[in-house]
Amino acid sequence: MKKKSTAKKVLLTILGVLLALVIVLVGTVYAVWHDEITTLLSFQQVTQRDESHKDGSVYVLNVSGGYHFDEFLAQGGASNDTELISFITNSITKGIIPMSIKTSEIACSAFTADTADGDRVFGRNYDFHETNTVIVYTNPGNGRHASYSTVDLQFLGLDSTKDVTTFGQKILTLAAPFAPLDGVNDAGVACGIFMSYQGGEKVAATNQQTDKPDLTSTTMLRMILDYADSVEEAVELVEKYDLHDSAKTSFHYMIADSTGKSAILEWVSDSSDDDADGANRHLNVIWNDADPLSGATDWQMITNFIITPDYYTADANKPGLDRYELLRDRLAELNGVVADEEAAMGLLDAVSRRDWGNPGDSNSLTIHSAVYNLTDKTVLWVGNEHYGEEGYTFRFSLNK
Repeated sequence: MKKKSTAKKVLLTILGVLLALVIVLVGTVYAVWHDEITTLLSFQQVTQRDESHKDGSVYVLNVSGGYHFDEFLAQGGASNDTELISFITNSITKGIIPMSIKTSEIACSAFTADTADGDRVFGRNYDFHETNTVIVYTNPGNGRHASYSTVDLQFLGLDSTKDVTTFGQKILTLAAPFAPLDGVNDAGVACGIFMSYQGGEKVAATNQQTDKPDLTSTTMLRMILDYADSVEEAVELVEKYDLHDSAKTSFHYMIADSTGKSAILEWVSDSSDDDADGANRHLNVIWNDADPLSGATDWQMITNFIITPDYYTADANKPGLDRYELLRDRLAELNGVVADEEAAMGLLDAVSRRDWGNPGDSNSLTIHSAVYNLTDKTVLWVGNEHYGEEGYTFRFSLNK
C-alpha cells in the first residue's frame, strides 16, 4: 500500500507540474499576443462566395490594439514591400509566422459631393477581378483616430479563389491594417488609392530617393487614416515622406474631409514622356477649388489617369477617362448635390464594371463600393455590385 501511495503522490506531482507549465505557457502566449488573439476572434464572414456572379467572400475584422504602426513610423517606415513584410512579421508574429503584403494593377473611381441635407460624402468603387475583401475597424487610441477601411485579402497572400477557413490563413489577416485601399476616420477624413498607370508601356513605380523617411502605397493611406484631422493635415503628413509604390505599380490618391475640401495627390515628372523613372517624381497636389478638369470648385473626381495639367499629349492616353467624364457630367447636372448616401451609391453603380463593357480588361468587376459620410462619420458599403440588395449592403458608424 505504501508503494502505491508513493507512486500516486509522484504522479499527482508530475501532473501538477505539467498543469502549471501549461498555465504559464497559455499565460505567456496571451500576454504576448492578446491583441492579436482578440483580433482573430473577431474575424467573421458576412457574405458568401458566388461563382455565378464572380463574387468573392466578404469578411469583417475588428482590430485590437495599435498594430505596431507607431513603431513602424518611428523606425523610418519602409522603402519597399520586403522591408514592410519583415517589419510586420517581426512585430506581429515575433518572427514565427511569415506574413505577406503585395498590390497589383487595379482600376477604380471616386468622387466627392454634398447631400441635400448638407452632408459631405466621398464615394469610391474598387475595381479588380474576383477576390475576397475584409472590412476593417481599427481604434488604436493614444491620440490616433478610429477608422473603417477595406482590404483586398489577396494582397495579404490569401488565395482570391478560396474562402478563408484555416487558422493559418486567418493569421495572415493580422496584417490588414497595413494594406487599406480606402477608408474614413472619426475626424471625417476619407482617402482612397487609385492606379495611375505611369511610365509608358511598362508601368513604373514611384520610388523617391531623398533623405526623408519612407512609406509604401498602403502604409501612406494608413498614416492618413490614423493621424490626419483634415485634408490639409494629411497633405502635411505626406510631404514628410518619400513614397515607394508597391509591386512595381504606380498610384495616386484622393483625400477629402467634412469641410468640403478635397485634394488629389500625384507623384509626377514633367510629362508622361519622361516619367519612366519613378525616382525623379515629385508630389503635386490638386485641390478641389483649383482642379483643371473637374469643371467645378465644390466637388472633385478621380479614376486612373493623371490629373496634373499637360501630363498627356492626347486624351487617348488617359486610362479611365470614360468613367471620369460620366461622373463629371452627372455631378455637373446635379450641381454637386446628391439626394443622400443611396443616391451617391447610385453614381457608383453608374460606373460599376460588370455592365460597363470592357472585354479583355482584367479589372472588369467592381469588388466593393463605399460611400463615406464625412459629416456623420458613417459608412454605406456594398459588395460585388449588389446595389440595393439586402445581405450585401452594410452600414457602419464611427460615432461609438
